[in-house]
Amino acid sequence: MQVQDASERKLRSDARRNRERLLASAREVLARDGLDASVEEITREAGLGMGTLYRHFPTKAELVDAVLEDAFAQLVDAAEEGVAAQDPWNGFAGFLEHALSLHASNRSLKDVLATTESGRRRAEAMRTRIRPLLRTMVERAHAQGSLRPDFTAEDVPMLFWTSGRVIEVTEGVASGYWRRFLGLVLDGLRTGSATPLPRPSLTSVQLARAVTRRDDRT
Repeated sequence: MQVQDASERKLRSDARRNRERLLASAREVLARDGLDASVEEITREAGLGMGTLYRHFPTKAELVDAVLEDAFAQLVDAAEEGVAAQDPWNGFAGFLEHALSLHASNRSLKDVLATTESGRRRAEAMRTRIRPLLRTMVERAHAQGSLRPDFTAEDVPMLFWTSGRVIEVTEGVASGYWRRFLGLVLDGLRTGSATPLPRPSLTSVQLARAVTRRDDRT
């Protein structure tokens, strides 16, 4: 019985590793080739066979969906770590850095979000989970006195949109340049170094409308 249990654990462990290898390969190939990436190329770079792929992901759509799920889970984990950080400012700044690092490594996934119904559903589910975490991070940094008081949780998506554009136009020219841009942004968000803003932040309703307009244009 013990030998059988050990064998079953090894099979489960091997299956888990193979799944992780397939997802890692899919992320890289999708980043390079976009949605036109072939499953044959994904399995080849993973060093696995097509049979292994189909045991885990019977269709290409399920594989892409799993890549999205993994990417969004990492983003939510980063937000939870930001909320749990002992120092509120470090938690907020660390979340932004982690989130933009994920964006830089998964930037091709925006095509999946824009062109698949599953991608749009997963993106909205992720936003629903992450909004209260963002608000908590902002409130904690405000209470600490480290984050400028006129910055709101509704401003955070704007940071992602502008930073995302910086990543898109510079990553192939100067990899990691977005970190300099983020440093400039964070300096402007610190209490004591900021001047009054000429306009208020968006309301939650205005933000929702802006997200819809952005997605429609994409």
